[in-house]
Amino acid sequence: AMEGGPSARIREGDCAVLKRDEVFKAVSVLRRRKIIFEKQWFYLDNAIGHIYGTTFEVTSGGNLQPKQEVEETTTETKEAGTDNRNIVDDGKSQKLTHDDIKALKDKGIKGQEIVQQLIENSTTFRDKTEFAQDKYIKKKKKKYEAVITIVKPSTRILSTMYYAREPGKINHLRYDTLAQMLTLGNIHAGNKMIVMETCAGLVLGAVMERMGGYGSIIQMYPGGGPVRAATSCFGFPKPFFDNLHEFPLSKVESLLSGTFTTETLPADPEENTLVEEESNGLSEEKQTSLQETEEEPAPEAPMEISPAEEQDTMDINAEDVEFKENKEKENKENVREKQIKQWERRKKLKEAAALLSEKNADGLIVASKFHPTPLLLSLLEFVAPSRPFVVYCQYKEPLLECYTKLRERGGVINLKLSETWLRNYQVLPDRSHPKLTMSGGGGYLLSGITVILEKGKADSSNSEALKMEEPSSKRCKLQDLPC
Repeated sequence: AMEGGPSARIREGDCAVLKRDEVFKAVSVLRRRKIIFEKQWFYLDNAIGHIYGTTFEVTSGGNLQPKQEVEETTTETKEAGTDNRNIVDDGKSQKLTHDDIKALKDKGIKGQEIVQQLIENSTTFRDKTEFAQDKYIKKKKKKYEAVITIVKPSTRILSTMYYAREPGKINHLRYDTLAQMLTLGNIHAGNKMIVMETCAGLVLGAVMERMGGYGSIIQMYPGGGPVRAATSCFGFPKPFFDNLHEFPLSKVESLLSGTFTTETLPADPEENTLVEEESNGLSEEKQTSLQETEEEPAPEAPMEISPAEEQDTMDINAEDVEFKENKEKENKENVREKQIKQWERRKKLKEAAALLSEKNADGLIVASKFHPTPLLLSLLEFVAPSRPFVVYCQYKEPLLECYTKLRERGGVINLKLSETWLRNYQVLPDRSHPKLTMSGGGGYLLSGITVILEKGKADSSNSEALKMEEPSSKRCKLQDLPC
């Protein structure tokens, strides 16, 4: 089957998403690895080779079995009450005890049959209204019928999953707001995009999915390296990453002022990601020791001796000398490796810098926990005129300030500050209504289009003041005109 075709198969090593009702969880498909999802544990071994979208039942021993489509046995008219007023929840209506149910489970009886037994042994079931009966069955099915659907990850699924499971990681960016961002940012194949996000890589993944591997993306990142936890859940093919570049925010100013060099790099991202708090103190030390080793000839590479080794050096013998020589060899190799790594990173950084310096990006997407104003004012420099930009913020106030600043600065048109409103509906015969749990806020978007900023006029402060004055008076006149 094709990579992303409708009948893509589940393969070992894939990223897949487990779905049960409205709950999602991203997992790697690995053999003999226990997975716990919605209080169920199972292995994914049996799912390998099946088509994405297949629904499985968890059988004994945590094995997945593709679920056979069963005709609903609700053809005969059920006995139902007219209303629920006489039903008292005293906990005595169910004749089956916990132990009875456990015994049924241990016998390996299917969930469906357990539910059937529960219905038969409930004294109040036939007095309930039809709706209440349906609700009861649904509730019991959820508890005793362990069915799991395995779906292929996509922006929609992953953003829904993140918003429900860990909204803090994505700055409470709701899925409909993300959809708006992709539309307003006019993201399509062949674009050259600048993405600045602190949403675990979800926004980056969404942009990559839209671009389908064509075009280029420069991801701006704060700190030691870009975070792409969510990006890896998409399971993009390797070529998608060929045109993905990254550039540190700390270097933007120097790039704009023309003093940019690759000599002072932020410390190794790999070492940084372990413990963020720790790395702040650590990275500088590592960096200096690395540069020292580069400057001196390799043989005198400083040997780091741990306390345990110091103990050994007390009683040096032949073995120790040999051990020491090997250790030195290792150290030299490590230094060499680090040098190569650093060289590669410098090369990548230079490439990213060159791409940005062309100042012809087709769009800018910002979704971060940082204040948008300084970010936007510097990053817009890299965007070509007549291109869209979109800024997401969880709160309205920073965007209002940003809006005002951009209006003052000029160089943008069609500025819009918006919030999308989302309401979920339950759609069922005779009982469709808005869901009671409605999302409070999905955040705010500031969007606009860049235009050429005329720098010639803004020479003396006097003309600057005039320039600011003129448009506002014009605007008043326009508003006074009758429609």
